Amino acid sequence: MFFEILTDAVEKISTECIVIGVEAKGTLSPTAEKVNTATQGAIQALIDSGDFSGTAGEQQLLRNLPGISSSRILVVGLGKKDERKDRHYRKLIKGINQTLAKLKLKSVAIALDGLASEQADPYRQTRLLTEWTSADFYQYDTTKSKKADPLSLEQYVIVLSKEDVEFGESALLDGVAIANGINAARELGNLPGNICTPTYLADKAKALATEFDTLKVKVLDEEKMEKLGMHSLLSVGHGSVQPSKLIIIEYRGGKKDEAPHVLVGKGITFDTGGISLKPGAAMDEMKYDMCGASSVIGTLESVAEMQLPINVTAVVAAAENMPGSQATKPGDVVTTMSGQTVEILNTDAEGRLVLCDALTYVERFKPASVIDVATLTGACIVALGHHASGLLSNNETLAESLLKAGDYASDRAWPLPLWDEYQELLDSNFADMANIGGRSAGTITAACFLSRFTKNYPWAHLDIAGTAWISGGKEKGATGRCVSLLCQYLIDQAELADSDALGDRHH
Repeated sequence: MFFEILTDAVEKISTECIVIGVEAKGTLSPTAEKVNTATQGAIQALIDSGDFSGTAGEQQLLRNLPGISSSRILVVGLGKKDERKDRHYRKLIKGINQTLAKLKLKSVAIALDGLASEQADPYRQTRLLTEWTSADFYQYDTTKSKKADPLSLEQYVIVLSKEDVEFGESALLDGVAIANGINAARELGNLPGNICTPTYLADKAKALATEFDTLKVKVLDEEKMEKLGMHSLLSVGHGSVQPSKLIIIEYRGGKKDEAPHVLVGKGITFDTGGISLKPGAAMDEMKYDMCGASSVIGTLESVAEMQLPINVTAVVAAAENMPGSQATKPGDVVTTMSGQTVEILNTDAEGRLVLCDALTYVERFKPASVIDVATLTGACIVALGHHASGLLSNNETLAESLLKAGDYASDRAWPLPLWDEYQELLDSNFADMANIGGRSAGTITAACFLSRFTKNYPWAHLDIAGTAWISGGKEKGATGRCVSLLCQYLIDQAELADSDALGDRHH
């Protein structure tokens, strides 16, 4: 699908369908007014008939109207001004795209006059429209014998005013790049565990490096990790025939000596729970336990495509957690790369065991910031449900930057406390710490564990257990969160570092 910005008079655009908006109580948008005039009152007649009122999400398809080049007009309801928050905007775009998919059109022009969102920001509105539309038309068929029908929609035109076109074009470039990263993350997440192994993730990273000259990839095997003392990470994969990997992807778009922003992804390609075996119901969804890894890989793809003037490094800690004869047992004690020891009371709390060594490893980059992304705790779903990712951090400025980026990208996170009072829940009689802290405050104690390995740099933890995938039903599958949030954070950091290089991307 090819996205394009046009400023042409809407009635003269040659396309199969033009989408226009009508506000609550039948108030015509500026574009709807123009179409109404060109069609000799057809839009007003629709409203006067009582068949359309402008209620949020309402739709009416009109065909073969006189005075316009398009063969169809799709009139959509924008609702009241206070009904245009991101949730409503998302529903509106999803509804439009569902209609377009049913019509099997080749081209469409969207002309909503910036009224579909409560935020009058042409960059943001255009970028979200691009990202969401790409997501709506994503189809997974990699492991199906019958492939999905080719997408009929070839041209997706967004109509903007001449004043907004510069912001719109920047938004389109960024939106397509971010959408590509989101879809890449979704594809990796949706692959089954017998295909998407730690080795597969490493090969995917290498393939990215052949696609973008700005990316370099290094993969550490088990022997190299053993020499580095990464016994915690390695302990997770002991029960599996699949070798564990540490995957490092470096993007260099900034100055040579500029400190990189580091993204660390949990890459448990399948999580049985190990000896602490999970219940069988819905265990198939544990293929999604590498969605932290897929999100940071997808983010690096987006960053490389956007050519951000910034240095970014992604580190993926990849392993498969299986209950084999060599598997780690509850009560085992391992020594981490940092030298600290861990009593493993539950082998199903394995994400923190791979992340802690990765978080120690990244110290060598002298990072400007470190953000780890992980499907870490079911407790996060209890606390926040499936809408917001959990955020915990040792640095207030970093936390605020991520919250702001999440709000702007409509990929929101919500903060939880990281107070010292929670640390004592990790006390162990037999090691420096235990890997679990009991039933209460599970998301917080998991982050407390990680915080013990992040004292030398600004660090934030994003728990995406509730947001990384959708369970059950026709929409079951990976979501690609938090690619959009991470990209926005990195765009913001790049703007702070070099506003001239970014030009009009600044929103």
